[in-house]
Order: sequence, then structure tokens, then C-alpha cells
Amino acid sequence: MTSDDRPWVPGGPVAVLANPSAGRGRHRGLLPGLLDGLAAADRPVRLLRAGSAVEAEAVCRAAVAQGVGALVAVGGDGTVHRAMQAVAGTSVPFGPVPAGTGNDFAVETGFPADPRAAVDVIATALREGRSRPVDLARMTGADGTARWYGAVLAAGFDAIVNERANRMRWPRGPRRYDLAILVELAQLRPRRYTLTLDGERIEVDAVLVAVGNGASYGGGMRICPDADPTDGLLDVVVGGRFDRRTLIRVKPRIYAGTHVAHPLVQTYRARTVTLAADGITTYADGERSLPLPLTITAVPAALHLLH
Repeated sequence: MTSDDRPWVPGGPVAVLANPSAGRGRHRGLLPGLLDGLAAADRPVRLLRAGSAVEAEAVCRAAVAQGVGALVAVGGDGTVHRAMQAVAGTSVPFGPVPAGTGNDFAVETGFPADPRAAVDVIATALREGRSRPVDLARMTGADGTARWYGAVLAAGFDAIVNERANRMRWPRGPRRYDLAILVELAQLRPRRYTLTLDGERIEVDAVLVAVGNGASYGGGMRICPDADPTDGLLDVVVGGRFDRRTLIRVKPRIYAGTHVAHPLVQTYRARTVTLAADGITTYADGERSLPLPLTITAVPAALHLLH
């Protein structure tokens, strides 16, 4: 793409959503400098205030409705996911600044892992008035609720573990997730899934199911290693009838993406995926999302990145 055919970035203030608790607060002290870096693009910078994830999404939607020129999210994949809901399918460009525990969407779409370097990239794009398009996945639940995601939707063991951890009151911190893994491993069983891939119906007993617009989730686990957020397609990875021992052995291979070579793993590619199973709540970009059944569609150029 040349400078002549890159979408133009509109004028107006730059709205910034920042999550001070992202990454367990390790980047909190960087925020003033990051805001200064964005202001170097000679645009007014407006910091959005929110006390919860729901409020964060609402203030982003309000900012876009009020005509901001761009939206920047400082935080991890959860913060990016919330902000993304406001700009997906619009012409308002978006800048993810990786400052969380998991920064899969920002890193997978080419932003530096260092927050200051990412801000430099975003500020340069603002100054030069350019953006580039990437795809998003649009999911629609049985009740018609629609949401967007940029990285991966988990609908198997990882989603079940997250759901377990969210219900637990003890212990606090990362140990709660570790305990949830142990509990779910102890009662691991394949579940029956029905997948419809561009009209082709498949029934499978599986432990792992992921639908990727991007390649990775969970802070660098390449669950859908061949996914490309610019090809207009979704990558579907299904891990079949794993027992506990096999799953424990295969799981570390996800970081390198080599798990897809295992004989119990099947991969598919489609523009539209309908996914159904009993008792599963999905997690998209690491955030609790819609229950199954749902339909996921790849939407080309749904987001314009300040890159």
C-alpha cells in the first residue's frame, strides 16, 4: 500500500482509554509520558475516564459519537477489546498501546511490544495522516447480540478454565487460575461440538476449540498459528479427544504453534463459522463473551490501525 492510497486520518482530538491496572500496574507510571508522546502529533489529547470495563466501553462509544479523530487504547487485550467495540466498522482509526499482561492483538498487528515505541508509531501515523486496514471477527449470539474481536475466540478447555476461575473467590491473583486448571484437568472430558464452516456442517468431540482472526492469545500462545488478520478468513483449530496426559504434553507446544501437527488436532479456514455446544461460555480477546451457539464472520478492513 502506497502513501497515496492509505486511508486518511480525520482531524479532531485523540481520545485515549487507559487501564491503570493493566499488566498488574507495572506501566502505570508511564501514562503521562505516553500522553505527551501522542500530543507530539500536534493533536489535542483527551483522556477518557472509566471505573469499570462496562464504563470503558461506554465512554469510547460516546467519544466516537462526539466525533473524535482517533481512539487509542493503553492496556492489554481486554482494554483493546473494549475500545475496539466503539470503532469497529467505522472510519475512526485506532491505536493499541501494549501495556497489559497479554498484548496479542497489538503485537500480532505489528506494533512494538514496548509501550513508548508503540506510541511513537501511532504518533507518526497521526502526524502523517495515515492508517492501514485489518480484519476483525464479528460474532453474533443466539439472541442477536453482536460483538467484535481482534485476536482469538476460545470455546474449549481454556474458556472453561476461565469460567471456573471467575467463579472462584479464593485464592486471589494468578494462583486462582492455576487452581482452576487443576480442577478442570481432573474432570477433563471431550464435548460434542457442531461446527458449520461456510455451510459445511461438522460434528466433533473436542477438548480445544479456537477461532482466530489473529494467531495468538494468552500472552503469546499461538493457538491459530497460520491466522492472518488481513486475509478475510477465520482460522479454526480443533483439538479432539485428548486425555489429561496428552493435553498436558501438547499444551506447551501452543507457544510455538507446533501443536497443529498433532494427529488429534484439525485445522480449518472459513469466512463464516457457526459454533454450537452445550454449557460453554466463550472468551474473546481474553474477555468473557457470548455463550454458544454463536456465528462468527470475518469482516475485511473492519478496523483502521494507526500504523
